[in-house]
Amino acid sequence: MADSDSGTRGADDAQEKSREELRREVEEKYDFENFGPEDMEEMSLEEWEVAFDPDAWITGRELLDRVEADLKHRIAVREVFAVVERITRDGEPQLLAYSDEGYAIVYPDGSVEGRGTVLRDVKPTVALASMEEYDVPEMPDGDQLPQPDEVPEGSGELGNKLMQAIAVIHILAGIGLLLGWLLITLRVLGVPENVQNAAALLAIVGGGFLVFGLFVLLLVANARLSDRFRSEEYRNRLRSAGVESGERPDFLPLDENEQDD
Repeated sequence: MADSDSGTRGADDAQEKSREELRREVEEKYDFENFGPEDMEEMSLEEWEVAFDPDAWITGRELLDRVEADLKHRIAVREVFAVVERITRDGEPQLLAYSDEGYAIVYPDGSVEGRGTVLRDVKPTVALASMEEYDVPEMPDGDQLPQPDEVPEGSGELGNKLMQAIAVIHILAGIGLLLGWLLITLRVLGVPENVQNAAALLAIVGGGFLVFGLFVLLLVANARLSDRFRSEEYRNRLRSAGVESGERPDFLPLDENEQDD
């Protein structure tokens, strides 16, 4: 009997030692301060069990508060695109996050349901917020997403103007050099013989300046168009998510009895 108990304790000790070794490997493999969806997909069930102690998980309203603060912080710094609301369904407080193409509903026990990229972004947030060791950032003030009409046309306007000035200078220099070559070639300008022999060099340099200036102008025009396209696309996403109208998208699984908390 004593041998049996000793063997059982030995097996338990070996199993605990194996879990400790796996836990150390998990801590070395993953950066839990920057834990994201890709890490969750890569992590196996055994790694998840040793990394997160179920008995120490935070649940209930405290979990919803922590998830809400973390999500709103990530939205404010533009890591996540979503609208976050507190709702009540069947008398149970829940957290709703949705965008123009997906949603995620967080329950007090830590379970999550939904679809799309929002669900992918919310899952690791819930996992981290459920751990006491994770420091949740402070809840940001005000609205995290801007109104569509507050989105600027583009960024880097000073850089674009600087590039335009450089392009114009090169184009004017190129035109001036080409004009000088033309006047020398037509003998409108009286210049020494050695300068006439170097006139072809003026044409080459002038052409290079002109081509470079036009190329820079093309880059600036393309950048400005791209900025305007991205800004308009962002405005459309905001409108589709109901930021401007205050209405939720139709695909959300909510009815009239499910309201803001």
